Amino acid sequence: MTLFHVCRRNSKECRDCGFCTEHFSCPGVDKPSIERFETACIDCDVCYVACPHSAVERVKDVVPRKQIMIVVDGEYFAVPERTTVKHALELLGLEFGKFPDETKIFAPCETGGCFACAMPINGKPKPACVTPVRDGMTIDLELPKDYVPLRRISGFQPHSVGGVGTPWWVKKSSQRYVEVACFAHGCNLGCPQCQNYMVTYDNVTPALTPFEAAAVLTAERNKYGVDRMAISGGEPTLNQAWLIRFFEELRQLNPDERARLHLDTNATVLTPEFVDGLVKAGVTGVGPDLKGLRTETFMRITGIIDDGLARRYLENAWSITEYIIDSYYPESLFVGVGIPYNRYFITLEEIREMGERIVGINPEVQACLLDYFPSFRRLDMERPSVHEMRKARETLVEAGLKTVLAQTTAGHLGP
Repeated sequence: MTLFHVCRRNSKECRDCGFCTEHFSCPGVDKPSIERFETACIDCDVCYVACPHSAVERVKDVVPRKQIMIVVDGEYFAVPERTTVKHALELLGLEFGKFPDETKIFAPCETGGCFACAMPINGKPKPACVTPVRDGMTIDLELPKDYVPLRRISGFQPHSVGGVGTPWWVKKSSQRYVEVACFAHGCNLGCPQCQNYMVTYDNVTPALTPFEAAAVLTAERNKYGVDRMAISGGEPTLNQAWLIRFFEELRQLNPDERARLHLDTNATVLTPEFVDGLVKAGVTGVGPDLKGLRTETFMRITGIIDDGLARRYLENAWSITEYIIDSYYPESLFVGVGIPYNRYFITLEEIREMGERIVGINPEVQACLLDYFPSFRRLDMERPSVHEMRKARETLVEAGLKTVLAQTTAGHLGP
């Protein structure tokens, strides 16, 4: 017997912050409404993973579910009501995965942000992870050849210091702004201290084509008179087709030699072929963010509870970073490695070991320490002091890295 769940609000934990009605909506209802979550729940878990105060409980559903009929690639199947298209297809034997795999449908974010699991549903491309299954629904497992990729993108804005892969001399520029950036919704990680959770878990912002996003970011470049254009997240690499076409379009709209196209990423699902495609599309800089060296640290930082998946993500992040540096740095790509620091989840000893491993790849690569601050579900930890960040920076320098920056409340420490 298949076990179903529903999500319900815990009124004792709820802080009425408004996040669940302003930044994401329950896919089972037409309009965001806390009161209707339980009665219309399709167990997509968006509210469960996105509530900043963990005020949503996931409990067994004891209400019987009737069978409804759906059409998948022209064949009729009976599936339970009040569930997602993804879950319905899983019940029919299809497999979904959190890592790109030819044998599984890639569904990394499961909040409707990345559109990696999009498929034609009643003729329109929709993410299977959050789309409610309905009686009579038609589902096609392959997208049409002329499909233009979609994903949720927002936060088009100028930045005064850039991201982890922004060169140190640019960060310390006298210019008011050094780049413009946009942010991709959806992430394959579940960091309890997510530094950008209002974007990561937002599923109400309209999805954009890569052409629309590139046009808006180019307009921002022209408005603020900068040469650098970046995308961060969330996690931008979850939708490969979208990201490649975004950078291709961005390069076409910005053919001048001064234009710099930059990607910030957790690097967990990048592959050599994907990296090669990004470089071919025009990317000039990459900032992989390495969240630890040990699996237990990675799990503590990212919230991933499956140790096998955590190990695969972490190993892939390190191996692809090495591939990027060995294959493209410094001739084709500027690479800046991000290292999160807070004594709450990582020790200086491990920071040193991370530095030593990067030195073993290339000691010239820029490393940027990020002072992770209290956010999302980890409001109890303290932001590292300037003294702590200085000590962490010294640790990396002692490990042999030539160029180390440290983000602090007093600005960047470094070269």
